[in-house]
Amino acid sequence: MRMVNTDFERVLKHFDEDGDGKISPWELRKKLGMMGGELGLKEVELLMEELDCDGDGFLSLEDLVKVMEAAGEEEKLRDLGEAFEMYNDCEMLGFITPKSLQMMLSRLGESKSIHQCTAMIHHFDLNGDGLLNFHEFALMMNQ
Repeated sequence: MRMVNTDFERVLKHFDEDGDGKISPWELRKKLGMMGGELGLKEVELLMEELDCDGDGFLSLEDLVKVMEAAGEEEKLRDLGEAFEMYNDCEMLGFITPKSLQMMLSRLGESKSIHQCTAMIHHFDLNGDGLLNFHEFALMMNQ
């Protein structure tokens, strides 16, 4: 689920104490400290350098949007990785076989034959090895 700009604006306003529309290193350090994330001045400078897209020394709304969207993508990849491991965990081979797909679907209450599972895998099997690697699984899950 994507955050809309009003959500990003609310985050910006929370950190932007002087109301200038940007988060200074001082504001970031102070607010993170209040939230229990105590950072030293050098750590804040490095963080600002990493997150500040236009190099002005402040975090703007656009910088926050980029950071939050990137975090969302990382979370989505982590979730896909966990789902991949659920299908993979019975054999731990690093890919999904028709048998492991059938077993996981069965655990989820969906009964499929080995032939149906083979056909499902075949549809997303880009390299033709009869198995789903993580990349192929991610494509399947995004359909």
